[in-house]
Amino acid sequence: MKKFIHLSILSLIFLLSCNNTPYQTLNGTVQGTTYHIVYQSDEILAKEVDSIFKEIDNTLSFYNEKSLLYRINQNEDLQLNKHYINVFNAAIEISQTSNGRYDITVGPLVQLYGFGKDKKKENITDKMIDSILQFVGYKKVKIVNNKLVKQDPRIQIDMNSIAQGYTCDLIGDFFERKGIRNYLIEVGGEILVNGENDLGNPWRLAVEKPIENTDIIDRKIELIIGVKNQKMGIATSGNYRKFYYEKGIKFTHSIDPFTGKPIRDSLLSVTILAKNVTIADGYATACMVSGFEGAKKIISQKGFEAFMIYLDKNGKYKFYFTPNFQKYIIEQEKE
Repeated sequence: MKKFIHLSILSLIFLLSCNNTPYQTLNGTVQGTTYHIVYQSDEILAKEVDSIFKEIDNTLSFYNEKSLLYRINQNEDLQLNKHYINVFNAAIEISQTSNGRYDITVGPLVQLYGFGKDKKKENITDKMIDSILQFVGYKKVKIVNNKLVKQDPRIQIDMNSIAQGYTCDLIGDFFERKGIRNYLIEVGGEILVNGENDLGNPWRLAVEKPIENTDIIDRKIELIIGVKNQKMGIATSGNYRKFYYEKGIKFTHSIDPFTGKPIRDSLLSVTILAKNVTIADGYATACMVSGFEGAKKIISQKGFEAFMIYLDKNGKYKFYFTPNFQKYIIEQEKE
């Protein structure tokens, strides 16, 4: 037994001596949210990562008056860059797959209900909604010769539902070019992982319980998944953070682009596993807008591994797993 222990210790020392590259950590705020990045490298890459954040903010920010997206929303005649085109094309593909439920032109409706930077409009009427619906619809915009063409100048593009996922992918691509294979990149809750953590174990990723009005310290975990030696994008979307009640009716930030009104459905949250975070992020939002039954169709059509939490007719939590999602589960709270 002692010989075995000694050999194990020697093996551990050998492994550590062969691969003692440290893991670096970057934390901060960006895009109106927080980020947390862990990667294995001898280099401190904070400046390079920050430049990627700035590049995306200067392209896709809905609020930055100097961003390309903001200026195009103001109908300036500008050439699009690769980031705008990449995200726009991904969004259009998601719109088509979700039969138009996912739509990057619903920004004015999001603002109307107070889920943007402005306060909610008082006494929202069907007439107000109908007036905005005239310039909502993903089919009313297209790219021609590297420029955005709108059917109506009032159309506003909002990439917030996919930009954070795209940012994760860009940083991941940067790490890969640097030869970095072990990393976790989290921006606003959207995550890209590859390789393993600093202990040689899978990256542990939590899915929250969809409980309303909980602070960060009070949030509870529904399950933890583990991913090791596999590049994967993970995104969760839910209607338990951004919402309000008015006259006993719950208004969520998921807006139906056909009715112009917040979605009312039993679906509470969706977690998507995909080959990158751009896809996972966009489709998680598409599933929320499509409702529980619509989300199941999208997940099946695209072949995603996914986990959904919804309410049954008695108001009790129920879970939906795709067949292979459960192999990633490390821990799940017992009911």
